[in-house]
Amino acid sequence: MFEIHKMRKEDIEEVAALEKAIFPDAWSAAALEESLMQKQTMMLTAFDDKKLIGYLILYYVLEEGEIARVAVEPEYRRQGVGARMLLEMENLCEDKGINKLLLDVRESNQTAYSFYEDYGFVQDGIRKNYYTNPTEDAILMSREIGR
Repeated sequence: MFEIHKMRKEDIEEVAALEKAIFPDAWSAAALEESLMQKQTMMLTAFDDKKLIGYLILYYVLEEGEIARVAVEPEYRRQGVGARMLLEMENLCEDKGINKLLLDVRESNQTAYSFYEDYGFVQDGIRKNYYTNPTEDAILMSREIGR
């Protein structure tokens, strides 16, 4: 059974390796560490025993939080890891008075889009040519929480 924790500095290298394996526009270990040190950031990790299997990064201002990254090791997908991280993040958000979550997803990433839709996110708009490597639109989504 996997466990969800707040990300620690010692997790950064493993998170950076998973980031590089999953995303074409991977964040560096230095960028991840910089995010971890910011006051308006919450970062979670998921571990199966001692193996990192996922992470979630959220930035927040006042009552809104933006999910910047959600990643799960391919062999652990569709086993509830992303859902558990999202639920834990929502609990942390409620504690901080955050009542709305925002995110964007690549137009081609229908798996992620469906995941967010299943958890109550709705499409708010599109940012044309937002992503690079390859260039494509971002679908903007949001969800109210704590109500």
